[in-house]
Amino acid sequence: MDKMEGHVDLCRSCGGRRLERFFDLGKHPCANSFTDSRVEDEITYPLSLVRCPDCALIQLDHTVDPGKLFSKYVWVSGTSPTTIGYSKRFFDMVDERKRGLDPGYIFEAASNDGTFLKPFLENGFKVLGMDPAANIVELADQNGVRTECGFFGEDAARKVVEKYGEAGIVIARNVLPHVANLTDFVKGLSIVVSDAGLLVVEFHYAGAILEDLHYDSIYHEHLFYYTLKSAELLFNRYGLFVQDIERSPINAGNIILFIRKGEASGNDIVCSYRNKEEVSGINELSVWKTFAVRADNHRKELLAVLRRIRDDGNIIAGYGASARSSTLLNFCGIGPELLTDIADKNVMKQKKYTPGTHIRIVSPAELMENDPDHVLILAWNFKDEIIDDLRKNYGYSGGFIVPLPSIDVVEGRCYAHGNS
Repeated sequence: MDKMEGHVDLCRSCGGRRLERFFDLGKHPCANSFTDSRVEDEITYPLSLVRCPDCALIQLDHTVDPGKLFSKYVWVSGTSPTTIGYSKRFFDMVDERKRGLDPGYIFEAASNDGTFLKPFLENGFKVLGMDPAANIVELADQNGVRTECGFFGEDAARKVVEKYGEAGIVIARNVLPHVANLTDFVKGLSIVVSDAGLLVVEFHYAGAILEDLHYDSIYHEHLFYYTLKSAELLFNRYGLFVQDIERSPINAGNIILFIRKGEASGNDIVCSYRNKEEVSGINELSVWKTFAVRADNHRKELLAVLRRIRDDGNIIAGYGASARSSTLLNFCGIGPELLTDIADKNVMKQKKYTPGTHIRIVSPAELMENDPDHVLILAWNFKDEIIDDLRKNYGYSGGFIVPLPSIDVVEGRCYAHGNS
């Protein structure tokens, strides 16, 4: 279970030996491995989903060395106004649940550029982040957020406690799906959070992935796809129990778990999630096999829509060179013959090319200079922000194609074929 790269035969959570494969997306490059040219050779890895029948955890059956994925990273939290706004709401949600606890300090594992620690800092709390990407840690430090550079786990947690003491509030946002050595990571969380403390964990909920067909969230960084059941079975082994759940206002399907030590009963919201999972069958293999069929059908439909628009003489560009977009583009086979280029606000991605599909990445301003007739919103979970930005700040009057959760063509100046 500690294997850092290669095929996985045992469940990374419970050690179960009967992993059941149900969705093979083929071989993909790493989702954030942008290239400097269109002719660059790339390493690809198998991308397949399996289910553990013992603990119901959906996971990849191949691990890519975390050092290749996270030691130099190009995704930062602070580039999106929506994300910055959410960080302040996130602070309020945590602050409301601390029960008068003086946390001493707030610790965040995989804290990225410190965006989600900054509201705590601004409200007078001491904060500490930890992230493995040296370039991102430097950004966090520049933002005034004290951050240690390193991978979090049991050893790192013990060093943090030795140096700073236990933290009253511990945050792990969008990292639990990423960690290859899952048990080591969760044990680390149980060590660093104080006995009376609050652990706050956010991840993309498998229920939303299943219901709204978020197959673009499947990539090598995301090793795990949690239901509440599979998450609780994992946390309970370390004396950690879910007390409350809240839906995230962004990221199209994230949930936030509020977890404490030694308090086994959750509130009514937790119970309702458990009951809904039981009724929906989300922890059963059959519904995930159907998911794989639906994803393949969506791939064919999206390609047909893009080809029809292109063949009518329209220029199509993309927006959002996200990790999600990498899976969508590679799984669907969308390349430069369909998208002229892709805009992204992150300057670290601009002037590079998308992994596998080799589409040029440009700034939003440069994209608009090329005057596309339609924009495929690859970062569709931020579609409202993107549409508003292009309409108001760039005067864009063309159409939009929103690929998920269902294909929607928003009419523009040149095309009037209706929604698909």
